Amino acid sequence: MASKRFIMNAGRTSKQGQQINVGKDHAEYQGIVSTLTMHPDDMKALNISPGAAVCVRSEYGEAVFQCKEGKVPAGMVFVPYGPPTCRLMGGGTEGTGMPTSKNWEVEIEPITSESK
Repeated sequence: MASKRFIMNAGRTSKQGQQINVGKDHAEYQGIVSTLTMHPDDMKALNISPGAAVCVRSEYGEAVFQCKEGKVPAGMVFVPYGPPTCRLMGGGTEGTGMPTSKNWEVEIEPITSESK
């Protein structure tokens, strides 16, 4: 299956903030931080159905996310901060104490039965 490069941005969501009271090990919280939002046209171009799994690779690592359509610009994806995004971050903080989490160049590939 073909892959494509995207710009990825990570951040916090209000739903994520509400779930933190339940705990980071709770299934709903894990679902939130394991979901990637992509423009519908990009999903069509890669033949990704809503809810399908994708592998995201950066220069530092890779992680699996469930993909959903959303209001993001074509060519960009959004993910909430969490353990999956940590696998994609480098260790450099440029003196801020927080690794860079905006404008990462990533490669996204749909996970199919052939790619498992």
